[in-house]
Amino acid sequence: MNLELQRASIEMEEKYYEFINEWKTNEEEIIPYAARLLDMDYKAWLDYTYKIENKDTCPSHLVPAHTYFLIDDNKRIIGAINIRHCLNDYLFNYGGHIGYGIRPSERRKGYASMILSMALPIAKELGINRILVTCNKNNVASAKTIINNGGVLENEVQEEGEITQRYWIEV
Repeated sequence: MNLELQRASIEMEEKYYEFINEWKTNEEEIIPYAARLLDMDYKAWLDYTYKIENKDTCPSHLVPAHTYFLIDDNKRIIGAINIRHCLNDYLFNYGGHIGYGIRPSERRKGYASMILSMALPIAKELGINRILVTCNKNNVASAKTIINNGGVLENEVQEEGEITQRYWIEV
């Protein structure tokens, strides 16, 4: 099976709804946050997503970022990844440069490690040579994914009772 990262497009709308409906069926919040519709329809979300990519059109409360989907041969969305071009204070402490998530039915198959490894060269092309990736301390699978991609734990920070681990990856 061939897998590739693709930016969202209007042609993906049906597959996108299949992707998010699986998360809803499992009563989980979609990860990364950037892959959520946020009370928009798909077309409005798509326009918003492309607006965020450019620093000149990105809303001031956000940082420029690119969102990609991991797509299989059947154009099925396996997962999503968001690459933030820079960090604000919150992202520096808790969110990092990259957020990713794999649809519930496709977990434990190596896709998280794959999507992260595929995103690292894109981040480098965006000028990010040292990438911060974070995860909840209880998310052992995500910590392993980050470590498998060269992540080195710098520290742990606490916010509202949750402990976030902060890893750096040199690319």
